[in-house]
Amino acid sequence: MLVHLLKSKIHRAQVTGGSLDYEGSLTIAEDLMEAAGLYPYEKILCSNMANGARFETYVIKGPRGSGQIVLNGAAAHCGKPGDRLTIMSFTEVDAAQAAQWHPTVIVLGDNNKITARK
Repeated sequence: MLVHLLKSKIHRAQVTGGSLDYEGSLTIAEDLMEAAGLYPYEKILCSNMANGARFETYVIKGPRGSGQIVLNGAAAHCGKPGDRLTIMSFTEVDAAQAAQWHPTVIVLGDNNKITARK
């Protein structure tokens, strides 16, 4: 049996912009993607800590070191610059290994700089 578990999490990502007319997705700075173990075009679940909105989309790579977290397409309606997001991706793990599973978690502070890794 497979169990659906958290794979990656970016906690307290601050929205830096939005582009309603873009075709969709969430832009994440490349270095943050790598630190969290996220892949380009990977499906993600986002929750907005300011308004409670939850939405699914996929990741696109933003410039390394830019701190970009940009809501694109319909997702641009789910937040505004300054809002804090929790960005999550999931994986399936064999039940026998589930108890030992540990996701990759990063916590962001000001300017979307990594303040903790868990």
